[in-house]
Amino acid sequence: MTLHVIYENPAWVPPLEAALRCQGVPYELHFTDGGVFDLSSAPPEGVFLNRMSPSSHTRGNQGGVRFLGEYLEYLEAHGRRVLNGSRAFALEVSKIRQDSALRAFHIRTPRTIVVVGRERLKAASREMELPFITKHNQGGKGLGVRLFRDHTTFDAYVDGTDFIGGPDEITLLQQYIEPAEPFITRVEIVDGVFQYAIRSGTQDGFELCPAVECASEDALCPADGDGKFSLREELTEDDPLIRRYVDLMRALQIDIAGIEFVEDRAGIRYTYDINGTTNYYQEVEEQHGLNGMDAIARLAARALADSVTAVV
Repeated sequence: MTLHVIYENPAWVPPLEAALRCQGVPYELHFTDGGVFDLSSAPPEGVFLNRMSPSSHTRGNQGGVRFLGEYLEYLEAHGRRVLNGSRAFALEVSKIRQDSALRAFHIRTPRTIVVVGRERLKAASREMELPFITKHNQGGKGLGVRLFRDHTTFDAYVDGTDFIGGPDEITLLQQYIEPAEPFITRVEIVDGVFQYAIRSGTQDGFELCPAVECASEDALCPADGDGKFSLREELTEDDPLIRRYVDLMRALQIDIAGIEFVEDRAGIRYTYDINGTTNYYQEVEEQHGLNGMDAIARLAARALADSVTAVV
């Protein structure tokens, strides 16, 4: 049995490969920016790990997102075990679906208006209280996230050349939660087990990918040593919000996720993003003896063992 890793960003692969080798997991890498599969044939044996990011379009790989949306259904129809399978991926590439899922589990989210069509944005913004932010429905790396405190500035943005549209042409207008302190929190969970919570500073904006290494053209995916990322040691698996995240992931068949929330000045926490293709900030992990990729590798090893047992 082999672990088939489906990915589109080579810069994010080395930490995963190191963890898989450490755990002795046999694997094959499958770069995917599109693809071909025969519906009359069975897929390869083994377990599949979905590492397709919603930010794929920023690297010219949106074809991989479209391909994988269909391929995962095909794999599951043939009984293949997929880590972060079709239900998880459908959520990852749609913040609209994420919002619905969070609300179903009574997790507070910011008010959000969905807008299809650039020409409708200005009118829709009048229905949103100030300040608000824009974001893409299929997001990633903070691209398209902007904060607006008045409609005049927003109108100029919509009419101007700086406007950034999402790959599915859906723009979200979302209530801006003024944080008590300038950071958001990202909670890492693998196979229903809380790994840790990381604090991501927002002083320099909303581009908060914690990947240690990005491709040279990935200017919007920074990883730096200036203290932007640090561990929130006071948060544990017993926190009521984290327990609710675990329940959500189990119910929706999400194996791996980094879930983000922001806390306002009244101490109210708002959850706004579920990241399935999560990366881990190695500097923080090394300081505290943590290893998120190792947890993924152990999950893959268990899934492979289960698959072998099922076949036998």
